[in-house]
Amino acid sequence: MVEVSAEAINFINDLLQKNDKAGHGIRIYLAGMGCSGPQFGMAFQEKINEGDHEQKSEGFSFFFDEETAEMLKGSTVDYIETPGGSGLIVNNPNIQSSCSSCAGCH
Repeated sequence: MVEVSAEAINFINDLLQKNDKAGHGIRIYLAGMGCSGPQFGMAFQEKINEGDHEQKSEGFSFFFDEETAEMLKGSTVDYIETPGGSGLIVNNPNIQSSCSSCAGCH
């Protein structure tokens, strides 16, 4: 299962309220692979789809398919604020850089 920081829980609940998405959850999906491992995307989702995993949190659920569930093991969803912006991030300590020749990644 995915851990969720208190900051992320507060951000998601606030986001759902501001977007009139009460009762919805957040779908986490595999958006591709990059030099630093899997890249994840997130979107509003109203209910669980057939074959999805559901992880209930405080006020909402996360939904993800089997492949994404495998990639998310050991991950934490967190909310971050940086000079470049703010938002949700998926941190997975089990993923190492998968690219040794990608000069743009270092």
